[in-house]
Amino acid sequence: MQYIWLIWSGAFLVPWALLYFFKPAFRQKMLRISLATSLLGLSEPVFVPEYWNPPSLFDLAQRTGFDIESLVFCFAIGGIGAVMYNALANRALFVVPHAERHNGRHRWHRLAIALPFLVFPALYFLPWNPIYPGIVSLAIGGVANVLCRPDLLRNTLVGGMLFLLLYAIFMLLLVIFAPGYIERVWNLPDISGVLLGSIPLEELAFGFAFGLYWAGIYEHFTWHRSQANQGA
Repeated sequence: MQYIWLIWSGAFLVPWALLYFFKPAFRQKMLRISLATSLLGLSEPVFVPEYWNPPSLFDLAQRTGFDIESLVFCFAIGGIGAVMYNALANRALFVVPHAERHNGRHRWHRLAIALPFLVFPALYFLPWNPIYPGIVSLAIGGVANVLCRPDLLRNTLVGGMLFLLLYAIFMLLLVIFAPGYIERVWNLPDISGVLLGSIPLEELAFGFAFGLYWAGIYEHFTWHRSQANQGA
């Protein structure tokens, strides 16, 4: 029990490493996004113990709310979510011309990128489990990305589905190799309690919402778009 969270979070570094070594064109993007996303691991006290309460190294989660595993987890999923669609679909990044950046919808560029971080604090104080404002905020961020940058629609939708698939596989591995862990660690009475293949519905919703937002965030933030790699 003590090391399951560490092993499971560390396992996400396997697909991260595969993408990093086999898709060198995305290495810089992965590192930048992963380093930024790792900071989201510092939000763990928001979710412990209200959403879940995983045994962690040195009992950090129980004693402080923070843990090392969350930093590893957020580092890995950030890089994966940001490049997974483009890497698997063999797409390359191209700079958006400066002339296009003056399109009227781009006046909301910064707001669209920051929207999840602005929405979450407002939703957090509603009388519900903190996982729900997290899911809703990420989904709103994905929609905002597309409204501001319609060219990111495919990245957003397909990226969301791909990350959901990967995340569901990892959750199933947790169910198979650590039976009873979800029932002991997740605060099921305080959430929907709906389990799909023994996986909490909220975890699958998080996986999809995270993929929705993160699949297009780098392109949106850095004024790039992805297109089929003609050199392949």
